[in-house]
Amino acid sequence: MTEHRIDPAALERTIAGILLADYCTPDEANEVARHLVEASLSGHDSHGVIRIMRYHKWLGEGVINPDTPLSTLLDSGVMLHLDGNDGMGQWLAREATAMGIDRAKQHGISIVALRKAGHLGRAGAYAEQACAEGLVSIHFVNVNGSLLVAPFGTARRCAGTNPVAIGVPNKDGDDFILDFATSLVAEGKALVAGTGGKPLPEDALIDADGTLTGNPRVLYGDSLDTANPDPLAGPGALRAMGDHKGSGLALACELLAGALTGNGANGEGEKTFGNGMLSILIDPEKFNDLGSFGSEVADYITFVKSSPPAEGTDTVLIPGDKERRLRAECGKNGLPMPEAVLAGILAVAAELGVDARREVLIRR
Repeated sequence: MTEHRIDPAALERTIAGILLADYCTPDEANEVARHLVEASLSGHDSHGVIRIMRYHKWLGEGVINPDTPLSTLLDSGVMLHLDGNDGMGQWLAREATAMGIDRAKQHGISIVALRKAGHLGRAGAYAEQACAEGLVSIHFVNVNGSLLVAPFGTARRCAGTNPVAIGVPNKDGDDFILDFATSLVAEGKALVAGTGGKPLPEDALIDADGTLTGNPRVLYGDSLDTANPDPLAGPGALRAMGDHKGSGLALACELLAGALTGNGANGEGEKTFGNGMLSILIDPEKFNDLGSFGSEVADYITFVKSSPPAEGTDTVLIPGDKERRLRAECGKNGLPMPEAVLAGILAVAAELGVDARREVLIRR
C-alpha cells in the first residue's frame, strides 16, 4: 500500500479551493478546510480530509447547501435554538459554539440546541473552542438519516455514530478534551480502512446474520469499489462501543441531540440527513467560590499522569494528549495519506478546475 506524506498547508488550500468551486463562501471554505485538515492531523482521519469527496457529492446533490447561515428559532438569553438550514456543518457549529460562549460568559451557563446542520466533523473541536475561552462544555451529537450502528444485543441499524465531546480547561497545562463516537469505530474509520488505510478490529462490525467482522464491505457493500462509498449500501452495521453502556450513550444522543433539538431521531422510513448538537457551556468561575477550580483540575491531571504506566503502556495520557502529539508530529513531518485518498482529492480538484498538483501536495 503506497502512503505519502502531505504538506498540510498545501492540502488546506486545495480543499478550500474545492469548496469555493462548489459555491461555498470564502469564510465557509476556509473554516471547513481548516477543520478537515486539523482533524486528520489530530489522528481523526474518519472526520478529516477523506470527507471532501463526500462533501463535493452532497453539495452537488443538495444534501448540504453552501452559503447558508444559521437561523435563530429561540433566544432567551441563556437558551439558544438554532437551525442550520442544511448548511456547512463545521462553519455552522463553530458559529453556534461562539454564540454559546458569549452567552455563558454573560449568564454563567448557556444551552445551545442546533438542528439541521451538515456534517459537523470532529466534535472535539467545539470542546477545544470553548476551553480556549476558559469554559467547560458538553456536546451531544446525532446524525439523522444515517442509520449505521447496531446497539448492544441487536443485529440491525438503530442509531448513528453519535459522538460525545467534553472539554475542561486547564489553566496550568493541556486541556482535558474527551471526544468519542458511541460506535466502536467511527464510520469514517471504516471508510479509511476500505480505501487502503488502517484495518478495523475484527469485531468492529456486525453482519445482518449477527456475525462479527472487521470487513468494511459489510457496511458499504459493492459501493466500496466506487469513488463515493455509501455506508448505507451494505447489509451489516457498525457496533456500539462499550456493550450496554455505550449503547445507552448512543441512544441518549438520539434523544438529546435528535429529538430535543428538532433535528429528528433515527427510525423506520427514509430520513433527511442532518446533524443535531445539544451543547451545554459553563463558566467554571461562577462556581469557584473557593478559588480552587484551576488548581484542582491541574493537580488531578498531574496526579493521573504521574501514575506508573500499566504493562504495555509507555506513558499515561489524558484525553486530548494523543491529538496534540499527532498534530505536532504531522505538522513537522507531513500528514500520512494513502494513495487512494490522495488520488480521490486530486480527481475532485481536476473535475472542478482547481489547481492542485501532486508534486506540491507531497512533502519531499
